[in-house]
Amino acid sequence: MSDMLLEVHGLKKYYPIRKGIMNKVRGYVKAVDDISFSVARGETFGLVGESGCGKSTTGRSLLRLIEPTAGEIRFEGEDITRLSLEEMRKRRREMQIVFQDPFSSLDPRNTIGRILEEPMRVHGTGDARQRRAAVERLADVVGLAKSHLQRYPHQFSGGQRQRIGIARALALQPKLIVADEPVSALDVSIQSQVINLLQDLQSEFGLTYIFIAHDLSVVKHICDRVAVMYLGRIVEVTSKRQLYVTPQHPYTQALLSAVPEPDPNIRKERIILRGEVPSPANAPVGCAFHTRCPRVMEVCRNVRPPLLETDGGHFTACHLYTALTPVSQTRN
Repeated sequence: MSDMLLEVHGLKKYYPIRKGIMNKVRGYVKAVDDISFSVARGETFGLVGESGCGKSTTGRSLLRLIEPTAGEIRFEGEDITRLSLEEMRKRRREMQIVFQDPFSSLDPRNTIGRILEEPMRVHGTGDARQRRAAVERLADVVGLAKSHLQRYPHQFSGGQRQRIGIARALALQPKLIVADEPVSALDVSIQSQVINLLQDLQSEFGLTYIFIAHDLSVVKHICDRVAVMYLGRIVEVTSKRQLYVTPQHPYTQALLSAVPEPDPNIRKERIILRGEVPSPANAPVGCAFHTRCPRVMEVCRNVRPPLLETDGGHFTACHLYTALTPVSQTRN
């Protein structure tokens, strides 16, 4: 069996724009525009980029919480885009998600114990006694007391609620967890606790993560490889070390230049991007980044750059690197 748990090929998610009396389709919002990547078992794969670049849409499309427009999503070699709704429901036991907002993702009418038990009841796991024991184990794993199970979500802090969300994602013993900005709504002091918890759980249960974030300092701490997204497209994929030491795409370089440096004696040059992010409903022809790129060339305005392997395991979609033959990044 391949060591790749997830392989994504040509994933697209387009939302139709309807106008006029006849409600005809006049165009599309290209939230995710033909992306491909792979995730190995036990790996933490990061998806980063500005707000609106398509990170969360990608994550939800992978679980078919929203239906992809096109592309293949192979989980353990099986294309889950071809599964029926019932078949997909069963498959979701192995694919779970931790949502960004730890409050709105929890039902305020249910106790924490019932929230953690619900996935088991839906999928028919164990009897009532076994489920209660499993819920207590989950609470203990994420650092909650047994007494907390009788409380309601509004009685907890943001960090505690996110722990509850993580426990719920673990309830069915999944292989893959999509963590959609899991710490962005938390205080900085709590963020480190949740990140450390995620890493401990990964070691204990052999989990694979797709970690969606816009904070590059968080990504540096937790991820093994990182894909940088811009306007629905992946512009760079590499290991976190290569990303921070030798970023190649001008957009990645600009993002990293904006990361605060904790040492006041270290000064780095900030790259200021001019202009606004284009609308995904009217994406530029050619390279999507050419309207803001400080190194734009004429070819960038007309030809979409393919994702090239520019170094061992380092892929970049930029016309600055056109000497190599295009390679599918799912081979890295």
